[in-house]
Amino acid sequence: MTVSLSINSISAHYGKTAVLQDLSLSVAAGELVSLLGSSGCGKTTTLRLVAGFLQPSSGTIKLGDRDLTTLPAHARDIGLVFQNYALFPHLTVLENVAFGLKQRRVPTQERRKKAAAMLERVGLSGLGDRLPSALSGGQKQRVALARALVIEPPLLMFDEPLSNLDAKLRVDMRVEIRQLQRANGTTSLYVTHDQEEAFSISDRVAIMNAGRIMQLDTPEILYRKPANSFVARFVGFENLLPLRVVERAGVLVTAEAAGGAKIAISQEDFGPIPDNFILGCRADGLSVQQSGNGLSAVLGTRTYLGRAYQYQCKTSAGDIVANGALSEPLTAGSAAVLVPVPEQCCVLASEE
Repeated sequence: MTVSLSINSISAHYGKTAVLQDLSLSVAAGELVSLLGSSGCGKTTTLRLVAGFLQPSSGTIKLGDRDLTTLPAHARDIGLVFQNYALFPHLTVLENVAFGLKQRRVPTQERRKKAAAMLERVGLSGLGDRLPSALSGGQKQRVALARALVIEPPLLMFDEPLSNLDAKLRVDMRVEIRQLQRANGTTSLYVTHDQEEAFSISDRVAIMNAGRIMQLDTPEILYRKPANSFVARFVGFENLLPLRVVERAGVLVTAEAAGGAKIAISQEDFGPIPDNFILGCRADGLSVQQSGNGLSAVLGTRTYLGRAYQYQCKTSAGDIVANGALSEPLTAGSAAVLVPVPEQCCVLASEE
């Protein structure tokens, strides 16, 4: 039966150091949610608390109607896929996959049949008699995934499962993990520091910092509409410009940046704009042009990216990174205008 995961007001400490602060998170039945953030943000601690490897200072953890908070790890019935595979070197591939079934006292013939079927599902049907030492990294990760899935857990958790694989294999494996998770409908919690991995595999992503969830949303919303400056920088908005509205003319707003630089933007493109705000722009969100309605700049170093030229720009509001068309290369020292591209920009609340 597919069940939901509910983490309620969890706090955790290592000694006197607070690692998680009143964190709450709900994962719907059958949903895959990723915890995404840099080292030390609390994502792995959250996973370890749910798994039962750590105890919270306060709060509760529930899987469906079961309260897991004080249960030992072995009693939680959770499938785990680790970064280092955690395979038993002396057991064959089939025996590794069947290990959890053996612990649950499933009869020998039945567990061998289930393990063989799961190996077939992950593309390893001919390798059951091999030892882990004879497998590649990708094959080992498939064995670890099969071992976690074969016990049909109500919750499946992944701790940086692809970080030891090369770039192409990571892409292949994340597709396989997603397909298997969807086919099984298993509620899943996935920990990673890789934004592309999290966005490609998840129904929703929780971006974490300093033991708190900064934003929990679908990858599409996180990418287009970050909730704050931290998330905006995390998802690639290189330029954050504090602005103050100095004139309103219908839907058109003229805003002033530090140093007196002015820029006009439309509320038809950006939605309601408060008197004080931050304009978040990716490098693609400020188009480098020789004329137009935008922010005046002097161009510095030009870098060829393949799809565009990227310029280090000097403005009265500070240094800005912006991209220009390949068809119009401009030289360092040239005057230019940085024109906002709405779909690559966002309006954020002022931090003042």
